[in-house]
Amino acid sequence: MKQDIHPDYYPEAKVICACGNNWTVGSTVPEIRTDVCSECHPFYTGEQRILDSGGQVERFLKKLERRKSKMAEVELLRERGSSPELPIEKLDMRTQAKNVLQEAGVETVGDVLTMLEEGGGEALMNISGFGMKSLATLKKQLRARGFVLPGDEALEEEETVAAEEIEAEMAG
Repeated sequence: MKQDIHPDYYPEAKVICACGNNWTVGSTVPEIRTDVCSECHPFYTGEQRILDSGGQVERFLKKLERRKSKMAEVELLRERGSSPELPIEKLDMRTQAKNVLQEAGVETVGDVLTMLEEGGGEALMNISGFGMKSLATLKKQLRARGFVLPGDEALEEEETVAAEEIEAEMAG
């Protein structure tokens, strides 16, 4: 090694922060001054300091607020789509089937659900011009919108019982 090329080492060098905190470390300079330390840095203190350059934070907060309002609108539309007050015209069915239901006095999804509860599918199929295909399409549309149709609960219970029986057979 070459002689006299290494800097002096100060094992008790003093570090002084702008916040007033000081401590000692080993260094090649006797005194170190710093702007932030673990006592005043926001990461360690939990304080949030936002330096807003060009209004970026404000734009982000506006964007976040727009997103929240848009999500609320979407949820409201979703709730309206599964309301019993939903008109039959809003369902994706053949126009002929919609017209037949309206002529029979069935105007809303609530009317359809009432008829299904009282007489099952037969009550709707007794309407002249409304057949099995229209009934199947109607039920499919209602289920897609989140409605639970009369009789669906029994099917779910039967499926659950059947699944439990199959699991018991496989385990035993």
